Amino acid sequence: MLKPLLLSCAIAAALTSSLTYAAPAKNVIFFLGDGMGPTTLTAARIYKYGEEGNLQMQNLPYTARLKTYSNDAQTTDSAPSMAAYMTGVKMNNEVISMSADTTAVAPGKDSNGNKTVNNCTTGNGTAATTLLELAKAQGKGTGSVTTTELTHATPAATFAHICHRDTQYEIATQAVPGGAGFNSALGDGVDVLMGGGANHWTPYSATNTKGRADGRDLTAELQTHGYSYVTDKTALQTIDSSQTSKVLGLFSKTSHLAYELDRVADSTNTQPSLAEMTAKAIDILSKNDKGYFLMVEGGRIDHALHGTNAKRALEDTVALDEAVKTALAKVDLTDTLIVVTADHDHTMTMNGYSAKGNPILGLVADKDGNQATDVDGRPYTTLVFGNGSNRQATRPDLTSEQVQADDYLQEAGIRLSSETHGGGDVMLFADGAGANSFKGTMENTAVFSLVKSAAGY
Repeated sequence: MLKPLLLSCAIAAALTSSLTYAAPAKNVIFFLGDGMGPTTLTAARIYKYGEEGNLQMQNLPYTARLKTYSNDAQTTDSAPSMAAYMTGVKMNNEVISMSADTTAVAPGKDSNGNKTVNNCTTGNGTAATTLLELAKAQGKGTGSVTTTELTHATPAATFAHICHRDTQYEIATQAVPGGAGFNSALGDGVDVLMGGGANHWTPYSATNTKGRADGRDLTAELQTHGYSYVTDKTALQTIDSSQTSKVLGLFSKTSHLAYELDRVADSTNTQPSLAEMTAKAIDILSKNDKGYFLMVEGGRIDHALHGTNAKRALEDTVALDEAVKTALAKVDLTDTLIVVTADHDHTMTMNGYSAKGNPILGLVADKDGNQATDVDGRPYTTLVFGNGSNRQATRPDLTSEQVQADDYLQEAGIRLSSETHGGGDVMLFADGAGANSFKGTMENTAVFSLVKSAAGY
């Protein structure tokens, strides 16, 4: 009786091993859902596919759970949490890709009221090498793509070193070869840069009041170094990937790209989707016969959660998932490692006993459609936040139409001006070359070592 059982176990083991691709990975694509904690993932899955469905990222075979605390806080902000992945170093909140002893010092404002004054002094910590820099040192292609400002915490952690995340004008200079402030570890520069916040790259003027006080036009400087500069979806699409090796895409004049819900609804919006940016980045970087490292961030998930606007958070999570799907369709997993994770959690949670199939954005109701009520007889939603701005002395009488509207803000238990991050562990999903090393509960800093080992950096 044991022999058939042993045979079946051997067959199962063989099938499992057939999904394991040998390291080193020629290419690495690192997807980051900013603030995409477990509840956000679950809610987005139900929102898009129902309880029994899966997001594309949830179909990846290797998974892990990651601790997210920073060097000085139980609950991290995005700067040290992303930097932990990129450098393997636990650093203080607000610090980007620096040593653990770096003190966060906020930038000062210039005469125009913009935070262009860098207060990070020599001796306040040292730069911590990033995965992107390691890839560049091997002659690989590199890219950083985001729906936030390109100088925001997550993309900045791949190519910059600074004592405070708000020093965004200085962060931009670190990406410009040959210019003052350039990060020489980037060699001839990051090959693909896409995101928002053109004001950090262009001079102050009467029409660009959030621009640079030093008068530098970093977009022009990058073009002198061979970069194609694009500012809308059409221009991005017309780039011939076979003839282009370097691209700077800045798709908003100030601030971040639009939420996915609004981008799709606005017929005048000229911004590309995250999936479209991902596809173009892969096409450009794939020409490098040594391989590439690409970071792709769905950054506005976090912003919607801070505003307790669950619908936009879920839409942006699905948009990130579409980017993952796009990448999987374009790469060969025998030589490419794909990692999908989040930098931190938020305070959104699912509550009540909603019937299966009840809208995730709806009011809690049983299988017969009877709405649940609180002790005062008022209905409540499945999704709520631990803290945030929508906290009233007396709960309102909510309607199904109201709570599923685009602009509805879920209720919060504690009233704050803005919802905070949560300190819970986050999920990681992986597939491809070296992906089988991701398993169990790990420190976020361990991700750096595992990617570095899988890629042979």
